[in-house]
Amino acid sequence: MKYQVGDDILVLLSNEEGKVIEIIDDKVVLIEVRGVKFPAYMDQIDFPYFKRFTEKKAAEKKAPQKTFIDQVPKEKPQPAKVRIADGVWLSLLPKFAIDDFNDEVVELLKVYLLNHTDKAYHFTYEQQFLGNSNFQLVSEIQPFHDFYLHDIEFASVNDSPSFAVDFSLLNQEKKKAVHFETSLKIKPKQIFQKIEAIKDTNLPTIPYLLFEQYPDKLEEDKFELSSLAAKGFKIYDASKGRQHLPPARSVVDLHIEKLSNDWKHLSNFEIMSIQLNEFEKQMDLALAHYQPSIIMIHGVGIGKLKDEIHEVLKSKREVKNFYNKYDPRFGYGATEIFFQY
Repeated sequence: MKYQVGDDILVLLSNEEGKVIEIIDDKVVLIEVRGVKFPAYMDQIDFPYFKRFTEKKAAEKKAPQKTFIDQVPKEKPQPAKVRIADGVWLSLLPKFAIDDFNDEVVELLKVYLLNHTDKAYHFTYEQQFLGNSNFQLVSEIQPFHDFYLHDIEFASVNDSPSFAVDFSLLNQEKKKAVHFETSLKIKPKQIFQKIEAIKDTNLPTIPYLLFEQYPDKLEEDKFELSSLAAKGFKIYDASKGRQHLPPARSVVDLHIEKLSNDWKHLSNFEIMSIQLNEFEKQMDLALAHYQPSIIMIHGVGIGKLKDEIHEVLKSKREVKNFYNKYDPRFGYGATEIFFQY
């Protein structure tokens, strides 16, 4: 191995010096330059003493000349290095290894948060597999800094990893939103294709844009309601809206005969639509009443309704987890859903 952790290196493209802080594989290392950590291919860096040695030799070849004060040219101001502010990104860095058949395979994915903006953020991060939490972190990230989050075993990619981050400004601004939530769900096939693509583009990471600019605060429209109340209109306090909602149910039977008296002439598509609409309605009511859990009875059958419900549950951030296990009351024909608020 040419480089070791702690070696001083020179970035050939920018002519900046840094250090090796981690060996990713036989082609990629993680380096730190002026407090910023990022991956680089080994052919993009070199040892700085090669540069110093060649510069020293070139200087020795020049004959020494006397320089007078009035001959010293004025130093030209050097332009400041421009940092491109292109948003906040989630970046996946594949770590390669050689298997028993001498093939190059991905061993794991290193997850980074990249802040390419001039603002500092407080963030709450959560990574899930199939709706179940795998890793959580609360921390801060400074302007134009990278933040290492954690590793994901590459075999776990088949469980459709999802990422959710809630940002807030470290230094609050009057016109900016109090917080901003964003999420990302990656399909396994998409990751496999991108890993193949980075081999051609010579880029060591797979970046996903979370947002370009931190959003402004939404201005709420204010209405003067006292005149309407004086005319006899009834005014409701939206904060007490739950009082006007139907009660939530802890067990919902989605069999079509429970939902409609005239269903025998309906097509399978129409039946499924009625069942899914009822499912969404009861989910919304349970969430509005801050109910901790709910049971959806979908039956066994061929499992079509169960599969549709499970797909919807995977995409809902309010769902902490759900189970389709044997219950003496419903057999395997029901799914219990647990919420998080």
